[in-house]
Amino acid sequence: MAHPIGTLAPHQRALIEAWLPGVEIEADMSWGLVETTVLRARVGEQAVVVKAGGASDHHIEREIRAHREWTGPWVRCGRAARMLHADVEAKVLVTEYLPGALVQGTAAAAAMDTYVQAGELLRACHAQAAIEDGDYEPRMNARALAWLDGPHRIAPEAAEELRSMVRSWPSATVTCVPTHGDWQCRNWLLDDGVLRVIDFGRAGLRPAAEDFERLAVQEFVWHPGAEEAFLSGYGTDPREPDVWFRQRVRSAIGTACWAHRIGDRDFEAQGHRMIADVRAEAASRR
Repeated sequence: MAHPIGTLAPHQRALIEAWLPGVEIEADMSWGLVETTVLRARVGEQAVVVKAGGASDHHIEREIRAHREWTGPWVRCGRAARMLHADVEAKVLVTEYLPGALVQGTAAAAAMDTYVQAGELLRACHAQAAIEDGDYEPRMNARALAWLDGPHRIAPEAAEELRSMVRSWPSATVTCVPTHGDWQCRNWLLDDGVLRVIDFGRAGLRPAAEDFERLAVQEFVWHPGAEEAFLSGYGTDPREPDVWFRQRVRSAIGTACWAHRIGDRDFEAQGHRMIADVRAEAASRR
């Protein structure tokens, strides 16, 4: 079996070995769904995480930007890892290793305090900046239409309805804030009751409500009371109904199409359920 660091590109290995002399790879923590390698490593007494992207990877650049611009409130209170080294062009970065167990699949995923803390942490991130963007929704609408023009398994009638829906929307100006982009249990660690945040590969400036999307179709459905607990921690509800509906439609399209592209059948099925839900809601609005 190949040594995990040997799976990185030569220029990435050279950087890691220069940054971390004597590095020892302890575990491969990659999800295996995208072109990103995630390794737990050790340099002397220090545990670190090495992330490296392949040729088509866009996650590493977003993650590096997040560490440079937006994770400060979390890092300062020990709730996110500090970035130690990074190279955008080489698509590689090194962070501290955070202690804790993934919340996903554990009893903590049903604990209300988990969601109170998650709401508090998200609010701290969102509160850092607010930018009015008149181009955001047109860009996202164009992306949704591009997904529908590509390969997918959405029924033709549903795809045409979604196209018509997206094309009918106004070009509204929205307020964008720093978002995590994948805010859900699989990106939270719990360590002795303290919630911590990982994986900033989808971070970006978006409407605050977009960080509610994954929770709204997963954890808020699965765990009664989780939504209320989360909102108590966050402090307000940023989901303005019309904007929230448009976001959910685009998310449903993107989920079904992206999951089909990478071959994740379970996530694709979730996307189709999301499509069914927004179509039913659209019908009730007529």
